[in-house]
Amino acid sequence: MKRRIVALAAVALVAAALPSPVEAHCRGCGIAAGVVAGAAAGAIIGSAIAAPPAYAGAPIYDEAPADYTPPPPGDPDSPEYIDPASCHMERQQVWDGYRYRTRRMQICE
Repeated sequence: MKRRIVALAAVALVAAALPSPVEAHCRGCGIAAGVVAGAAAGAIIGSAIAAPPAYAGAPIYDEAPADYTPPPPGDPDSPEYIDPASCHMERQQVWDGYRYRTRRMQICE
């Protein structure tokens, strides 16, 4: 697919560079056409190169090692342990660089 796009871009670039009877009386039109064709070719080639890779499938995860033992319940380092935080919402005045604004902020103790 990339080869077809690159070949098409090259053909378009060469076709844009060839003189035509309309351009014979126009000064600077050939330069403008070259710039436009170059930008178009660059966009096509750049998008073909920067395209994401093909989908490789879902990742495969290894199982836990045989000697792994989970932490005991209630351990602070355990991922299941959730520290009950006492949080509440409070209105505070905040300086934003121009004036004080009232914002609702979450305060956790």
